[in-house]
This record gives sequence, C-alpha cells and structure tokens, in this order.
Amino acid sequence: MEKITIYQMILISLFAALTAIGAFISIPIGLVPISLQNLFTFLAGMVLGSKLGALSQLIYVLLGAVGLPVFSGFRGGMGVLFGPTGGFLIGFIISAYIIGKLTENLREAKIFPYFTIGLLGAFLIYLFGVVQLIIITKIGVKEAIIVGVIPFLAGDLLKVIAAAFIAVRLKIVVTVSEL
Repeated sequence: MEKITIYQMILISLFAALTAIGAFISIPIGLVPISLQNLFTFLAGMVLGSKLGALSQLIYVLLGAVGLPVFSGFRGGMGVLFGPTGGFLIGFIISAYIIGKLTENLREAKIFPYFTIGLLGAFLIYLFGVVQLIIITKIGVKEAIIVGVIPFLAGDLLKVIAAAFIAVRLKIVVTVSEL
C-alpha cells in the first residue's frame, strides 16, 4: 500500500473541508436541501483522483457521522446517515471514486470528458440517494425522483459544468508547474 504524503493529506483535508463548507451554503426545499456539496465532491474526484478523492469524501462523511455538524442544515450524527438523505452522502464517496477513476485515464484535460464524467458522478449520487429515500420513507420510485432528483437537476448541471471548468484549469496549471 502506498503511503500518503503530507501534501496529499492536506489536499484530502481541504476537499473534506470544502465539502463541509458547501453543506453550509444551502437552500432547504423539503427533505433534500440544495447545497454546494456536490460541486466539491465532483472536484475531489476530478482533481485528487479515485483513492484520494473518495478518501476526502469518506472523511467528510465520517466527521458528520461522529456528530460534527458538517451536513446541510448544520446537522451531524448517525441519524442523518440512516435518515432519508443518508444515501446521498454515501453517494458522495462512490461518486468521487468513480469520477477519479475515469479522469485518471484521460490523456488530456478537456472540458467535455470531465463534464460527461461529472454527469455520471451526479447520477451515482442520485442513485444512492433515491434508493435510501425509498427505503426510509417508504415512498415509490416516482415520488422519490420527484422529491430527490427533479428539483436538483438544473443546479447540479451547473455544478458539473463549473467542476469541469475548474478541474481542467487546475490540471493545466499542475501540468505546467511540473515542467
């Protein structure tokens, strides 16, 4: 197993913190609030790669699970993870890993591939979120999609676009600085 460098630890911590900050920037609209968490989840995978990106999101979720109020609405604790929105939080970890895995294989930093990979990441968050929403609330698939997906599509599309632009710019800067 590879050792994680101090620089990598700082980046992992930074993205966990950014995701927490993104949770505080939220608009409550029912069971699932609109927040900027997804933006930082997408960026974690795109910038840090699969393992480090997923680790940053795992740390974020674990901080919330132990009770720190880092989830949207200044909430924390295991109750949130086992509640209606917990699947979305678990989806952050999976999404960051898959986004990271797919972007690691890209030869060039281009916006369109990052955008399409980001869309897949958003889909994964929705998938995990809707499944838990159905299980916990006992509502049907259609109702879960109406409550847990539809209100967020436009905002998440903008977050994926922003993440793709930011990640490509960061990749270009890192590539140039490595010369």
